[in-house]
Amino acid sequence: MNQLLMKQSELENAKQYVNEVFQSVQEKNPNEPEFLQAVKEIFDSLVPVFAQHPTYIKHGILERIVEPERLIIFRVPWVDDEGKVRVNRGFRVQYNSAIGPYKGGLRFHPTVNASIIKFLGFEQIFKNSLTGQPIGGGKGGSDFDPKGKSDGEIMRFTQSFMTELYKHIGPDIDVPAGDIGVGAREIGYLFGQYKRIRGGFEAGVLTGKGIGYGGSLARTEATGYGTVYFVEEMLKDHGLSFKGSTVVVSGSGNVAIYAIEKATQLGAKVVACSDSDGYIFDKNGINLETVRRLKEVERKRIKEYVNEHPHAEYYEGCSGIWSIPCDIALPCATQNEIDKKAAELLVSNGLKAVGEGANMPSTLEAIDVFLSNNILFGPAKAANAGGVAVSALEMAQNSARLSWSFEDVDAKLRDIMKNIYRNCVNAANEYGCSGNLVVGANIAGFKKVADAMVEQGVI
Repeated sequence: MNQLLMKQSELENAKQYVNEVFQSVQEKNPNEPEFLQAVKEIFDSLVPVFAQHPTYIKHGILERIVEPERLIIFRVPWVDDEGKVRVNRGFRVQYNSAIGPYKGGLRFHPTVNASIIKFLGFEQIFKNSLTGQPIGGGKGGSDFDPKGKSDGEIMRFTQSFMTELYKHIGPDIDVPAGDIGVGAREIGYLFGQYKRIRGGFEAGVLTGKGIGYGGSLARTEATGYGTVYFVEEMLKDHGLSFKGSTVVVSGSGNVAIYAIEKATQLGAKVVACSDSDGYIFDKNGINLETVRRLKEVERKRIKEYVNEHPHAEYYEGCSGIWSIPCDIALPCATQNEIDKKAAELLVSNGLKAVGEGANMPSTLEAIDVFLSNNILFGPAKAANAGGVAVSALEMAQNSARLSWSFEDVDAKLRDIMKNIYRNCVNAANEYGCSGNLVVGANIAGFKKVADAMVEQGVI
């Protein structure tokens, strides 16, 4: 009885501590909803950890881990094709370097602001930790919109962006990569400008590079493939599989395309995908080659798909994609794309599993709907960690001046995703939350970083 009371007392003390720190975070960041959402989701999971390990409270780990080591905001002036001067805002958050150099993508999108960058950087700490690779958490980007811009305009913008960013990055300091709006073209321009300014070839300063100048095979496929590998393990544990399943994938960018490819290879029928204008439904199964050509080569909108496949249907707006009945949902577009209403609709239509390919694509209310209805749920920081995992493998290849085969990298990726899944399951079980991979991912990612912070002292 005394032990039970002591355990309850420790939980109450831990909960009070976590709530007090979160209240402080709210007061300091009142106008940053995305950041506060990410912090709340992680904090709620960590109460049993602080109850069992009060040394983390003593060392102020929560207060320190939630505060970025550095947030850099800068002006990005550039000239458009008409000769007009344009100005955008650039960001880089160097969040936590306890287990390695800062690592995280660059996002070019008009919605980018400090809240978005901080939420992404905070999530990146735990995602990177889960990979088992020696990389810390960071993120960056700009409110620049590459959509509709010429190659020349994108080159001039990225060169201006890197002219400031180069001061803050390096192979052993901070290693950016791509994200929404930053693909192979943008990474190439960024690397070229860095090389021009630095006067040397430092391959390890960026990942997602072209294969001809230090990039890794399978990096393009890594996030989409990794999401499917994670979900595959999750399904296996419950006697299910992709084979014969109906799948809906939101988005039609890099992550979505390769999630569609791998899910199809595993025997699923993917019937829908989307872009920021709307979504397509193809009852016969999405023709991936058409989507790939439209989005990666011709840079057209997804609605063009129906011109070549007239039996398919196109609908304006993105949210309706979750009204399509499916066994497995893979949100691969953007944050908060599945809200409570969409989650309830998916569940009512027979959903069995969700794998988050995008960063925080489900709201907290949507996650509650999935978990309360026993839907298998793979949270983003675990399920979409494949991209940064292979980025770390690219860094390793650059350091060793080696280039591994596609098969070698893909095999390493699959093993990493299996290990992430198993570590999430084990952490959830250890702390009394069996089956809750949200809690499992948060705890498994947090403890590795927290232990390193304790050992390194108050810095």
